[in-house]
Amino acid sequence: MFKLMKKYWIFALLAPVFMFGEVAMDLIQPQMMRIIVDDGVLGVNNNNVGNIGLIASLGLKMVIVVIFGGITGVLSGVFANLFSQQWGNEIRKACFKRIMSFSFQQTDKFSTGSLVTRVTNDVTQVQNLATQMVRGFVRTSLLFFGGIYCVTTLDMKFGAVLACSLPFVVCGVIFFISKAIPYFDVLQKKLDRVNSVVQENVAGARVVKAYVKEDYERKRFGKANNDLVDTQLRVLKLFAYMTPLANLVLNIVMVVIIKLGAIEVEGGGTTPGSVMAAITYLSQIMHSVLMLAMIFQTVSRGKASANRLNEILITEPVIEDGDYNGKTDLKGKIEFKNVSFAYPQGNGEAVLKNINLTINPGETFGILGATGCGKSSLVNLIPRFYDATEGAILVDNINVKDYKLKDLRDKVAIALQKSELFNTSIKNNIIWGRPDATDSEIERACDNAQASEFIKARPEGYDSVVAEGGMSLSGGQKQRLAISRALLKNSEILIFDDSTSALDLKTEAKLYAALKRDYKGVTKIIIAQRIASVMQADRIAVMDNGQIEACDTHSNLLKTSEIYRDIYDSQLKDGGELYEQ
Repeated sequence: MFKLMKKYWIFALLAPVFMFGEVAMDLIQPQMMRIIVDDGVLGVNNNNVGNIGLIASLGLKMVIVVIFGGITGVLSGVFANLFSQQWGNEIRKACFKRIMSFSFQQTDKFSTGSLVTRVTNDVTQVQNLATQMVRGFVRTSLLFFGGIYCVTTLDMKFGAVLACSLPFVVCGVIFFISKAIPYFDVLQKKLDRVNSVVQENVAGARVVKAYVKEDYERKRFGKANNDLVDTQLRVLKLFAYMTPLANLVLNIVMVVIIKLGAIEVEGGGTTPGSVMAAITYLSQIMHSVLMLAMIFQTVSRGKASANRLNEILITEPVIEDGDYNGKTDLKGKIEFKNVSFAYPQGNGEAVLKNINLTINPGETFGILGATGCGKSSLVNLIPRFYDATEGAILVDNINVKDYKLKDLRDKVAIALQKSELFNTSIKNNIIWGRPDATDSEIERACDNAQASEFIKARPEGYDSVVAEGGMSLSGGQKQRLAISRALLKNSEILIFDDSTSALDLKTEAKLYAALKRDYKGVTKIIIAQRIASVMQADRIAVMDNGQIEACDTHSNLLKTSEIYRDIYDSQLKDGGELYEQ
């Protein structure tokens, strides 16, 4: 993560340089005020006769010093913020880029809520850390050590009082900071949980309302939010105790300095101006210690957030690129050789067992089976959403692990049962996989997907904006847009993963007729629960418990596969022939 700051090093350097100028002006002012009081007002070195000219000249110089200090302070703040914001921007983009390269199993491991927290709140905490390190830490350190030096040059006795008091303040700060540090990582995890609950409820709002679970979800969010607040309060309470105790020590030291100063002034050992300067320096020193405590809080929290961000940045994608560029003589051949697969986040049980299957170029291949039999898991291995646990998958006679991911996935277009749509126009959703498509190509894809009619019926047509998650469309409309997007991509392998489940049989029949007519050279894999969706395929694989029970044409399967026959009888025995015609 720290490699990303290299290009902004100049801002990180200029911020403390200008801060040095601001602090120097702060340390000069008490000395100037001492001279004004002692020589200008009291005339300590001039038989107790004041000097108005000295007051005026030093007063003017003090104004110039204040202005100069203000300018350098502003410039320090500008450069510190330029550094922190630009660095944070680089971290956020790098994290998002890495997240986009994660496989499904890695995304599931982190959780969506946690990833959102890391890319937003954790980056903000690191930005605060960066600002404090190049500005706040420099200011407090210079004030602390510079103030001690200036106090001791005024009077060693003042330095002795300071030396006696500082250990109490420093030990107190260390105690409270050490107690607070363990809470910062916990705090971010509590925030993860809050974001996860919000994300789940926004995405699943229809289910929540349908089952009237608003009260239940409010309680669930309330619990997560209360946990977050309780943790935050524990941290704030610690610092609430620290500040009054430090101020108590500060005020005691002030009283001692004033008393000691009065004795010294009376005995001629020091001057009133020196006492005033010492009090000012002491205030600067003590406040710098308190500021340092706040900085350590920011640093501790920023460090916890930096570790969480580094978890993302150092996590190498499980699915890695191969070297093959994707150019092949064959177009659309798929072969499974002794393939077995178990989900990494599952219980280790194989969901696919010793699959051997060849799908020929241009073939329309149906996959049928009960829920949970492994249909989707099988096709997810083709574009390497997951890698097979055992065996090999070949596309155009090349192992999928040898392809560059972009080249492999360019060969495949997928339409899913749950259609993922984005909050942009219908046109932009359709051209997602092929931005350079012409209007005629877009319309052709929509015609074949049976989507043109409802798109053109909308007042703004293809420019109509889709609500977040496609909430402004029906299930069938969302599926047809997803199918349009897949068709427009013009890939050599087309996968429909139960993507026509929301379509009526008539619309589905028109879709498959268009596929047969206009996409003859494309290998088409159709996963379905309905036998009517696959019965026209060249071949149909019947899956059961992670294995291929049978694979043949519709007519042959009716004769040879008991499972297929049972599905047929339960779904189409009375009306299947009409659809088949």
